[in-house]
Amino acid sequence: MSRYDELQIELRANPATWLVTGCAGFIGSNLLETLLKLGQHVIGLDNFSTGKQENLDEVRRLVAEHRTAASPSARDSQPSTFHFIHGDTRDLAACQKACAGVDYVLHQAALGSVPRSIKDPIASHASNVTGFLNLLVAARDQKVKRLVYASSSSVYGDHPDLPKVEEKVGRPLSPYAATKVMCEMYADVFARTYGMATIGLRYFNVFGPRQDPNGAYAAVIPKWISALLRNEPVYINGDGETSRDFCYVANVVQANLLAATAPHAQANSQVYNVAVHQRTSLNDLYRLLHGLLSKSGRSLAAQSPIYRDFRGGDIRHSLADIQQARERLAYEPTHSVAQGLSESLGWYLRNHGTQ
Repeated sequence: MSRYDELQIELRANPATWLVTGCAGFIGSNLLETLLKLGQHVIGLDNFSTGKQENLDEVRRLVAEHRTAASPSARDSQPSTFHFIHGDTRDLAACQKACAGVDYVLHQAALGSVPRSIKDPIASHASNVTGFLNLLVAARDQKVKRLVYASSSSVYGDHPDLPKVEEKVGRPLSPYAATKVMCEMYADVFARTYGMATIGLRYFNVFGPRQDPNGAYAAVIPKWISALLRNEPVYINGDGETSRDFCYVANVVQANLLAATAPHAQANSQVYNVAVHQRTSLNDLYRLLHGLLSKSGRSLAAQSPIYRDFRGGDIRHSLADIQQARERLAYEPTHSVAQGLSESLGWYLRNHGTQ
C-alpha cells in the first residue's frame, strides 16, 4: 500500500479542516472534489476571475453521487462540509476570514498563463504576489499548521539542464515566471522569519477534467481536444519538437495532500517538482490526442496541424526530476500522460464535443 493510500484512510478516520484558494478553478476544484469525497471539512475562496460556478456545481453533484454509492457504514459517518467564500486573496481581510480555524491551506489561486502576464504584468503581480503575501500573513496569524502553494516549472527559466532539479534555476523568461519566483522567496522568508511550515509545488503542465478549452490563454491539451472535436484548425507554436512533462491532475492532487500532511519536518521550507518524469513533444501529443479521439468513435477531419512562430516567453524543453518529492513526500505519480488523457477524455467529450 502506498503512502497516499494510507493517507486517504487516515483522513477518512480523522477529518481535518482545509482551505482551498481558487477552489472554483481547474486544479482547485479537483482538490475540492477529492477532499470532500474523503469526508473533509473544506473552506473555499474564489473571486471567479478565472474559476467558474459550474465547476463547483459539478463537484457538488459528483460528491453527492459518491456518497450515495458508498457503503452503508460510510454513509453513516460524519459527512464532509463545504463553506464557500466569494473573496479575493488581494483582500487581506478575506484571507484572514478564510484561514480562521483551518489546519491546512492549499493555495491555488493565481492568474496563470505566460502570454497573459506579458500582456498585463501588473495584474499578474497583484494576484500572484500580493495575493500570496496576504495569504501568508493570514495563515501566520491564524496559526495554520502548513501552507502548500502552487509554484511553476516556469521558474527554471533559461537554465538549460534536463531534467530540471529543484536547486538549479535560471533567469525567468516572463512576468508570470517572475511572480512564481517571488512567491517562493516570500515562502522561504516567512519560514525563516516566523517559523511557518510552507511547501511549494512546481507544477509541470497540468491537465485534466475542468480545464477550460476556451479563451486566449487556454492550455494546449483542452484547446486541441476542443478544436479536433469541432474540426477546427490546430495550431502548433514552433516546429512541434518543443517538449513538456505533462502531468495529469490526479498526480497534482496527490502531491498536495501528501505535502500538507508530510510527517517529517525536513519536508518543510522546500519546493518540489510535481510531474511524471516523462517528456512528450507537441508533435507526439497531437498524434496521441488524434488517436484517442479517433478510437472514441468521433469523426475527425483529415487534417494536419498548422505550424506558426514560437511564442514569446516559452521554454524549449521541460522535464522534471521528481526524486526529492518521492523521497520526502512519498509522491509517486499514478497516471502517465496517456493514462491521464484516456481517463479525462470522457469529460471533454461530454462537455465540449460536438452534438
